[in-house]
Amino acid sequence: MNDSSVPSTRPVITSADVLRGSPKERTPPGQTLTTKWPVLHYGSVPEVDPDHPSWKLEIFGLVENPYELSYAEIRAMTAVDVKCDMHCVTHWSRLDNTFTGVPLKVIIERAKPKPDARFVLCHSEAGFTVNVPLSEFTRDDCILAYQWQGKDIEPDHGWPLRGLVPRLYLWKSAKWIRGIELRATDAPGFWEQNGYHMH
Repeated sequence: MNDSSVPSTRPVITSADVLRGSPKERTPPGQTLTTKWPVLHYGSVPEVDPDHPSWKLEIFGLVENPYELSYAEIRAMTAVDVKCDMHCVTHWSRLDNTFTGVPLKVIIERAKPKPDARFVLCHSEAGFTVNVPLSEFTRDDCILAYQWQGKDIEPDHGWPLRGLVPRLYLWKSAKWIRGIELRATDAPGFWEQNGYHMH
């Protein structure tokens, strides 16, 4: 685990929302600021051992080069720090977060998406799914995150991997991600099947 007191030499990407100005300008209407990171999810926290040989992240669907990555391979890839704000549909926001991980754009480009790939469906532990437009998923500030504020993300926040998409509300940042499927058409994820809007 990295020591958060040691300055990082990784590239830093600042999400556009952080550049809006004052905390008030960065906070959407109806949101309340918090300094904590509230825990919200459906069901229990899955028990995950990313060092087990069976653990893989699979990239598949409408791609020329489907492939898999072990957790060790992901942690060995060139990482970036993303400075961003978090906004939850349950009306809380937390400003000035730093996440560390691998750019999703790099993960997707290696798979060589087919021309008709337009959407992503993230597959997580326990059958949980999250849908995101491919154009949003591959922005520069979107990463496979494994650290928050210089320490490994806690299991109840998505460890060992969370698909961070900071410009969208937090339910679009899939916890415990295990698969990234590229699709031609949009498909509702878990929360969309339970009444949330598609995007």
